[in-house]
Amino acid sequence: MGICQRVLLLCVLLPVLMQPARAVEVGLFTDTEKFKEIKLSPTGEYYAVTIPLENQTVLAIRRRADHKMVGSFGMGTRTHVHDFWWVNSERVVFSMAERIGSLDEPRLLGELYGMHVNGSTPEILVGQRLVAGKLGTRVGAKKEERVAALMIDDLPRDDRHVLINVFRFITDPESRVEKMDVYTGKRTKLVQGPVANVDFITDNAGNVRFAQGGGIDLNTKLYYREAAEDAPWKLLNDEAASGHAEYAIGFAADNATAYLRVEHPQGPDSIDALDLATLQRRELLRDDNVDPFSILYRPGTGVPVGAVYMDGKPRTAFFDAASPEARLQRSLEAAFKDQAVEVISTTSDGKLALIEVSSDRNPGDVYVFDIAGKKADYLVSRREKIDPATMAEMRPVSLKARDQLTLNGYLTLPPGSDGKRLPMVVMPHGGPFGIYDAWGFDPDVQMLAASGYAVLQVDYRGSGNHGRAFEQAGARQWGAKMQDDITDASRWAIEQGYADPARVCIYGASYGGYAALMGVAREPDLYRCAVGYVGVYELSDMYTDGDIQRSRSGETFLRQWLGPKDALTAVSPTRLADRIKAPVFLAAGGEDDRAPIQHSRRMEQALKAANVPVETLYYPKEGHGFYVEANKREFQNRLLGFLERHIGNGALAAGN
Repeated sequence: MGICQRVLLLCVLLPVLMQPARAVEVGLFTDTEKFKEIKLSPTGEYYAVTIPLENQTVLAIRRRADHKMVGSFGMGTRTHVHDFWWVNSERVVFSMAERIGSLDEPRLLGELYGMHVNGSTPEILVGQRLVAGKLGTRVGAKKEERVAALMIDDLPRDDRHVLINVFRFITDPESRVEKMDVYTGKRTKLVQGPVANVDFITDNAGNVRFAQGGGIDLNTKLYYREAAEDAPWKLLNDEAASGHAEYAIGFAADNATAYLRVEHPQGPDSIDALDLATLQRRELLRDDNVDPFSILYRPGTGVPVGAVYMDGKPRTAFFDAASPEARLQRSLEAAFKDQAVEVISTTSDGKLALIEVSSDRNPGDVYVFDIAGKKADYLVSRREKIDPATMAEMRPVSLKARDQLTLNGYLTLPPGSDGKRLPMVVMPHGGPFGIYDAWGFDPDVQMLAASGYAVLQVDYRGSGNHGRAFEQAGARQWGAKMQDDITDASRWAIEQGYADPARVCIYGASYGGYAALMGVAREPDLYRCAVGYVGVYELSDMYTDGDIQRSRSGETFLRQWLGPKDALTAVSPTRLADRIKAPVFLAAGGEDDRAPIQHSRRMEQALKAANVPVETLYYPKEGHGFYVEANKREFQNRLLGFLERHIGNGALAAGN
């Protein structure tokens, strides 16, 4: 080929290679959802909804006929209405939580509040903020005590009372069940728990029948009792002895059968029926590949009728495939093809239901469904600005790790691309244990796909949804086999032709941030850049700083799942900075109690000492994930700019 021909070819190719990255409206993906939870009132006249604002979540009551807000409640910055229950058509009870960062698990305050539909007389019924001498500080004629409380049963047949789990503010508190008046806060003790730190499960008549929980050894216990008021507790399963955990999930309508979720030494969890007269068990549902994703209940009741399985895409299975609930679900799935359909709330007469329809491209639309008339009327969307038709498909994928363990995950390709030799972002999830990626709308993934990147997510060993053995295979494998799984998935995407081997970046949050930095340390020739968002990088510090080590079971968890403190140097990215070649972007919050900012600062110092290019974005008043809208947008814009320079068209233009 002659010089002129080469120049001509270069002139043809340069405009293609140099075209700018896709323009993306970051706010489309960082904007807060319009609502979190939504439930119909017992009569269907109203619906209650929790609305996330920039740094708090409020409760609003709206009239269904005209959507006018008739009542609301909020407590200010960093406080969140966590959950709520319609006790009757005029009274709502709700719990409060605190959350510092967007990725933090909400910390329940142990407080329950009551409010009328019109928003009048919102007041605390039980909890630490209760003023002495008021409402629920007294239990019958006993002396005042400060306690925390969690909802157990809203007692659908009782318009005045609920059952709550009450415990004092001490280490390893004893739990007890009390009946509480939702107007006065007066409480009456019913049942004492068999051990400390347990949750209670009631039958359909409101009788306390199961208690389940774990101690500082992290082994769960399941206790059972008869319905009689003074019936003793009997130990049904001890994980330390049986080698597996069991959890009660509900009762049949006649209360003669209980349903349990049961782990197995190998393979996914099952749902078993327990005959309460004989205590004999019968397996009802067990998938070949995955655990139950969620339990399906008879609309308007607590009676389990089936399960949803997240096996690539969600699918439903029922105890009785010919039941009315199964037929209703099938008809809804047929009406909303290729989407997940969930009945989220019903009126007490069972005539109206709220259903949510969602998918990998649709963040969620809620309809009011007339069950008898089979008519659905649109109510509200989670993200009204999102056009599902312009979003990317999330494809389930499966591959083999180097030791032949099957790994599952998702590959999302940019809309309109040919799916070949694309710049790719590998996104390991946080957690790490028990957490997993699921098919559904993910704003981060969609933003990256809209920017022209393929996105790969993988459930490495230690993740949930694949049975007890798969999860426990991740124990003490930080930076080892868990990291190998992410590496193997990255190489699989390259071998399949999806990813350009010269343009792969790894990005994650929390544990995912750790995995991103370990990825470029262990595989310096595989990844062209790394992004660590609120990550942990000096593993030994987890024994001395952060919220995990402060709990009584924290050190047990760290020792069993992370490893001995003195063995963590070899798998701490701060100690491996001299192996890293790729540029790094770190982002963290100064009030992060799960992954304190000192992890990111130490990582930054180590990278600079090793002459590794590093960029940072720190916000002193943010926690484990950024909440403030301006901060979220700044982070995402910085992220996209970083990716553009290192694996995007900017990298091509620079000849990298």
